[in-house]
This record gives sequence, C-alpha cells and structure tokens, in this order.
Amino acid sequence: MKALQFNVTPSRFIAAKAIRPIFGNKVYFKGPFKTTRLVEIPEPAAPTGQWVKLKTIFCGFCGSDLNLMMLHDSPTASPFTSFPCIIGHEAVGRIIKKGPEVTQFELGDVVTVNPGLGCTVRNLPEQCAVCAAGRSLNCENSAGGDLPPGMFTGLNSGITGGFAPYIAAHESQLFKVPDALDLEAAAMTEPLAVALQTVFDNSPKPSDKILVIGGGVIGNLVIQAVRTLCPGAGIALIEPAAHAAGLAEELGQADIIPFKAVYRTAAEYTGATLHQPQLGHPVLMGGFDRIYDTVGNSATLNMGLRVLGPFGTLSLVGIGSDVKLDLTPLWLKLQQIKGVYGYGRVVYQGETRHVFDLAMEFMNQGKIRTSPLVTHTFTLEEYMEMIEVNLNKAGHGAVKTLVRFD
Repeated sequence: MKALQFNVTPSRFIAAKAIRPIFGNKVYFKGPFKTTRLVEIPEPAAPTGQWVKLKTIFCGFCGSDLNLMMLHDSPTASPFTSFPCIIGHEAVGRIIKKGPEVTQFELGDVVTVNPGLGCTVRNLPEQCAVCAAGRSLNCENSAGGDLPPGMFTGLNSGITGGFAPYIAAHESQLFKVPDALDLEAAAMTEPLAVALQTVFDNSPKPSDKILVIGGGVIGNLVIQAVRTLCPGAGIALIEPAAHAAGLAEELGQADIIPFKAVYRTAAEYTGATLHQPQLGHPVLMGGFDRIYDTVGNSATLNMGLRVLGPFGTLSLVGIGSDVKLDLTPLWLKLQQIKGVYGYGRVVYQGETRHVFDLAMEFMNQGKIRTSPLVTHTFTLEEYMEMIEVNLNKAGHGAVKTLVRFD
C-alpha cells in the first residue's frame, strides 16, 4: 500500500536547511533532500492480542505535521521519536480485523484513535505516573517497551500513522464514533480533544477575561471550548488573517483585537493601565485573567505576558522553536506559564470522562461546530498540493485540511 513517510538523516537535515533560503520551503517536499515522500509499504499484519486493523476513512493534517516536515521541531524531542515513520495522528477508520483479546469493539465499528503510545500500548507491566493519570501522550516510557521510541502514532517507526489506507491500533486507543456524527467532523476529534484539555487544564471562571492568540484550528476550538464550558467568560482573539478571525466571531462569538493595536485595545478591553517602558513594547498592569497561546513563538509569548494580568496563567499550546523571553512580567505580576500537550481524563459535571468522548459528544450535540473548519480534502496522492495549501492558508482560504480514503 502507498503511505506518506517522513524521514531525515543528519546529512539531509544540514543540506535541506542550507538550500532552503534559496529554494524556499519546497525543498522539504520536492527535490533530492525532501523529508516527505509517498512510499510503498506492506499492510499491517493480522492483529493479535488487543490490537485491531483499521481501514482509514479520514486523517487530518495537523500543524505539527507541517512543522515536522519543515524541520522546525527542537532536537530535544529526538529521543522520543523514530524514523522513518508514516505520519498522521488524527485518524478515523473502520475496524476490519481484530485480535482475539479485543472485547470492547466489533468488526465494522467506526472509531477515532487516541494516538498516544503509552505504557499499555507498549505492553509494560506497570503504568508510569503519567499514564496512570490518563495522559498517554506524555508517557515516561515513550522510548521503551515493545515499540520503538515515539510518543504517538505518526511519530514512531514501528506504528503506521494515519496517512495510509490501513493502520493498526491497540484497543485502549479506540473511541467509538456515534452513528449520527458526520465522519469529517469525527476526524476533528483529536484536535478538539487538544482544545478541551487545554481549557480543562486552565479552567476559566465566568468573570474571567480570556485571550486566545492565534485563530487557526486549535485557537478556534479553544474559543468554542471556553464558550461551551464557561459561557459567561469574555473571549478576545488576536488573529491577523481575516478568514480565520471571521470564523472565530461566527462560531465562538469572540471579540477581535486588532493585530496592530494589541496593547491599547487589550488595556481598554480588560480595564488595565498601560505603561510604556523606556525601550520596548508596553506592559499592562492588570490585563487578561487567562491566555491560551496557540502559536508559541518569541513574539506571541512576550506579548502574552505583557497583557496577562496579575496571578494570570498563560497556557502554551503552540509548539514553536527556541524562544527568547523577557521574564520581567512573569515575576512582576506573579504569573504562570503552563505547558499543554495531549489529553486524558477530566471531571465534567461530576463524572470522570475522557476528552475524546466529550469531544464527540459536544460535536454530536452541536455545542461545538467543527464542520465549518474543514475547508479542503485531498487524496493521499495529492499530498504536495495539500502541503502547499497549508503553507499559505490565508491565500487559499484554508483552515483544516484532511486526507480522504475512498
């Protein structure tokens, strides 16, 4: 079968980085040093134990997939990856074969896949503390057990990711898709789970003023998650792309802060006092109660801390490269920066639930709308076009792109 593979060696990394300023980002998916290519690989073997074989229906293309291809990721994570790997971690598929120990699912079930490769999937006798807390993507043993290193499906040389017509998954990774839920919407379960976990990890109060930085897929879903879980909170968004900002206004009733007047508008919105240092950008005394930064670069983090209020928490959702950070607002206003990654079990209305189940429930009930975010679908063979669209989303009016398998 054909599958979309990522692979890089130190020499190719150096070569691609060297010629990128001349030829642009196309060097990463075209030409002799490309990191991503369509390859022929065997179908997954017949499943054993608690494993199933899925026929892929959709797989979403994530910003982290693009960062991987463009070699933006930090080398710090390299011990927890293995290459070559078949990418794609936002998969929806139908069970076509199952191992003899699979008891919770039947042949023909349509499921979405939690890509985390934690202790259970790795067949380890004991759960690490993180997996015991339900956060398998943050597993302490993501370089051990029966599998090669790799935190999740799509970043592991031993497990085929979702950009392939057939994939294997462990029963513990599966969540049944409700019959009434549109399958394109079901393919949004994983990114919506990220957004929901972000909000649960930094839960707002009805009196809070919230700022979301970046109105792409995750930013939009964070806004909708806040609106669902805490309807009374005020939500503002910084997003320069008109199309994405318009969707945030439509789907989450967010107030748009002009990109060129961030500090003044933020002060007016929150009732804060704006102070101008002798050098550099203004800093607010007062400000937003909570910030969700879905971009995560030096500019957004420094801006976020300056407009975050005292005792405020900034959730770092976006995974950027190395940052340079002025920590003055952090100590001056007794703030916190909170890392966000993955998802797990949360308490909702007095009941412990996995956010994957909550995500599909909210979509099925119409509380969170994801279908308007899906703007483009591609076949696997059209992957180069898909990458080009994601490199220029504003120019193509793109928000979320999916690979479809007929």
